[in-house]
Amino acid sequence: MNSVVGLNSSDIVRIFDCIPHRYPFLLVDMILSMNGEDQCIGRKNVSINEPYFQGHFSGSPIFPGTLIIEGMAQTAGIACAASKRIQGLAPKVIYMLSVENAKFRIPVRPSDVVEYHLTKLAYRRNIWRYRGEARVHDELVAEAEIAVYCEFG
Repeated sequence: MNSVVGLNSSDIVRIFDCIPHRYPFLLVDMILSMNGEDQCIGRKNVSINEPYFQGHFSGSPIFPGTLIIEGMAQTAGIACAASKRIQGLAPKVIYMLSVENAKFRIPVRPSDVVEYHLTKLAYRRNIWRYRGEARVHDELVAEAEIAVYCEFG
């Protein structure tokens, strides 16, 4: 996959420019590769220091599945916003519209590195639909189809 816009860990400010999320709810640490809005791979380093591990679950911490889905949606949003920034457009509004066919296959634990692989399925008006796969060590841990809404101005 060719990188149209490189957004690595040292470019976290550029990720901040693409989506409104901030810590502790920013669930994408870097973008590994991107092919415009068509394909994008984001990465999240899962750390035991994150607040949800205090109660999910004591003695057996698991990264919540809903946050895996949110990480996929954030990666999709970054792809949409970054591809439009090339055209000089900044995102005004960006959020997740829907999740379909979500499946969770293997628990994600602290110290895992989750990669969110997003592939565009469709685009119409300001709505992008993506197929997302979350992978740890190239093993599928979760998948879903996600729609994101992005408005630019």
